[in-house]
Amino acid sequence: MSSVDKAIANQLENIEKRTGKTLAQLTAIVKKSGLEKHGELVAMLKKDLGMGHGDANTLVHHVKGNIATVEEKLALGDPLDEIYVSAKAGLRPIHEKLMKAIEKFGEFEIAPKKGYVSLRRKKQFAMIGPATNTRVEVGINMKGVPATARLEAQPEKSMCQYKVKLTSDAEVDKELMAWVKIAYEGAG
Repeated sequence: MSSVDKAIANQLENIEKRTGKTLAQLTAIVKKSGLEKHGELVAMLKKDLGMGHGDANTLVHHVKGNIATVEEKLALGDPLDEIYVSAKAGLRPIHEKLMKAIEKFGEFEIAPKKGYVSLRRKKQFAMIGPATNTRVEVGINMKGVPATARLEAQPEKSMCQYKVKLTSDAEVDKELMAWVKIAYEGAG
């Protein structure tokens, strides 16, 4: 099982815990809704079950994967294929090297968003995605670490407390991984 598959399985388990419903019950709710469009299903789950966007989105992908035709499954694809497209495609090796290093820390959820992925344990500890055609940004949530020229503090109430900009996979180094590990441990 790939790390992405493990992360999705973990997220589905957490969805069951948070909603108090089994995947079979949640699948039945989605199917009985009569809704077909992805966005409508996500909105319904958020409204009716109080689910967060990432959980609702993952559940809809899971349910559609169970009932989808081959063409629909191919259309779902790898979320990174949508994030690292065109001029940003060359940045994907940075993302992949970073994820490989983070996987060594232990289990966590990967929640794909529109232009990045959110990494979560009990709470989000990092965000990774292309900020421009030439750099990937790593958002890091941790407290008590002094900012540096490389570890940029973000304004209060930002999605992450710090940001690190990467332009090559060589920048996925011990210093960066030490910061991400602090965030990972703090999110557990």
